[in-house]
Amino acid sequence: MSVPAWQDALRTRLTERNAGDAVHAPLIEQYRKLAQQTKMLKERNASLMRAVGTVRQNPSSSTVYVSGSKDENPVQAAYISSLESQISSLRDELATLYKAQNQNTQRLLTMTDTLREKEEQARIDSEDLRKIRDESIGLRKKVNQHSELMSEKDRTVQILTDEISTLQLELGQIEERNQILTKDNAKLLQRWLDAKQSEANKMNEANDFYESMKNRHEAVLNWREGSNAGDGPQNHSAMSSSTSLSGNESLPETDPTTQMKTGITSPAGKSLDPTPNG
Repeated sequence: MSVPAWQDALRTRLTERNAGDAVHAPLIEQYRKLAQQTKMLKERNASLMRAVGTVRQNPSSSTVYVSGSKDENPVQAAYISSLESQISSLRDELATLYKAQNQNTQRLLTMTDTLREKEEQARIDSEDLRKIRDESIGLRKKVNQHSELMSEKDRTVQILTDEISTLQLELGQIEERNQILTKDNAKLLQRWLDAKQSEANKMNEANDFYESMKNRHEAVLNWREGSNAGDGPQNHSAMSSSTSLSGNESLPETDPTTQMKTGITSPAGKSLDPTPNG
């Protein structure tokens, strides 16, 4: 769960304040010690001033301490009490120092352990960082290789695209040429079929003409044979007049390759193609 921004800002400000206060911590500690010593000296001076006042009120009293005497010297008593208070304060201060030393020692041990852990963690992080750097170098090399490979593939694709465009253009030209050739072939085929049909029609007409002439020739021969069987020159003159053709041209009697009136030799000995194309 994300922390709100105001909490981060507050934590940052508190950290900055603590860092600023820690800068002046030694000065504050020295000032505190100075204030304690000043208080102690003021109390000592006050006790001495009370002792001096007592001596002034009783000038007959001796200022020299005599061991075992019943009356004690007030100045000495004040001085002793001052020394005792100093010793007490020094003992307290020494105890405080010992306590602080123990705390510092414990803190030092803790910080030593923490430092050892941090050093171990730093060593592990350094090893991980080295591995990550090696992996990064390897990945950069792979990226460069892939980039070169992609550039080569792009160039290959561009070349293939140009070749495909050229082949498509050539294919379009070939298809157009094929269409033209197909049309020309259809026209030539139609002309050839028309020519063959015309030849077939002419051949059929020649055959029909030949058959008709052949039948007429046979009819003339049959009539001659019938006329030769009868008597009299009249029959012979009638046969001569009946055998004449149009244009006063007589037909040959037995030659199957007789020349026709159109000037075309009859293909009597030629076999005909029964197909419609001749």
